[in-house]
Amino acid sequence: MGQKIGMIGLGIMGSAMSANLLKAGFSVIGYDVIPEKVKALVDHKGIGATSCKEVAAESEIVITSLPSVEALHDVVHGQEGLFASEKEGLLVIEASTLPLESKIEAYQALKDVGIELLDCPVSGSGAQAVKKDIVVYASGTQQTCERCAQVFDGFSRANYYVGEVGMGTKMKLVANLLVTIHNVSAAEALVLGMKAGLDPKVIYKAISDGGGSSRMFEVRGPLMVSGKYDEPTMKVELHQKDIKIITAFANELQGPTPLMSVAAQIYTAASANGRAKQDTAAVCAVMEEMAGIKRD
Repeated sequence: MGQKIGMIGLGIMGSAMSANLLKAGFSVIGYDVIPEKVKALVDHKGIGATSCKEVAAESEIVITSLPSVEALHDVVHGQEGLFASEKEGLLVIEASTLPLESKIEAYQALKDVGIELLDCPVSGSGAQAVKKDIVVYASGTQQTCERCAQVFDGFSRANYYVGEVGMGTKMKLVANLLVTIHNVSAAEALVLGMKAGLDPKVIYKAISDGGGSSRMFEVRGPLMVSGKYDEPTMKVELHQKDIKIITAFANELQGPTPLMSVAAQIYTAASANGRAKQDTAAVCAVMEEMAGIKRD
């Protein structure tokens, strides 16, 4: 068995990353606050842990994939957290999409006990993560990021070094702005085509092969064509968290984001219509309702 990697957070992204690391020959020890997720890792030949501190004790490199600022704070500062492990020389790859200030706070806190944190959010959906079709935006000490290249290769198709700690999050927010817009534009195009009498399957196939396509059209399009959104790889409510982070980031920089501001309203409508737990492709259903389209 290869190098042991710790994984804290075994949700949609963390579980997919763990599975690919295992396939790549790494040993993975993981922890999640939901015991069933730890069991799922064990069922896939990983090692279960009962705390973040245990993961740190058994690993040289720990990846964190977390849903919220509160979760990151608990992982870092909790009684059984990474700070409490005081494992000097431990390297933490923080892969979540969270506000920049929370990443910097975690970086400074862990630095005080000799633990280095890299800010390395990933671009791609859960479905893409399963296929190892995600990209890492690595930031921190360049030498340390280069040291992690084999680990990045274990769960992603590419990684880019973008600068000092915090630059990874900035790059991810720029990428997520495009994801937000492109997902809605894919739905808008499909709904217009259906309104015109075109077969959604034909729309998807033809557009995917032409100049009007986008990565989001290709990834979310099949869900929009099927109209089935109840097995999410990115929930509407979770993406709305990302939208809030991008909006705050842009406002601080006084950067204009008019297209994202309009697109954000469609996600709000999706939540208001009871679709918060569905895949973000459900914005297509919102657009269909606006267009007066009813599918069988």
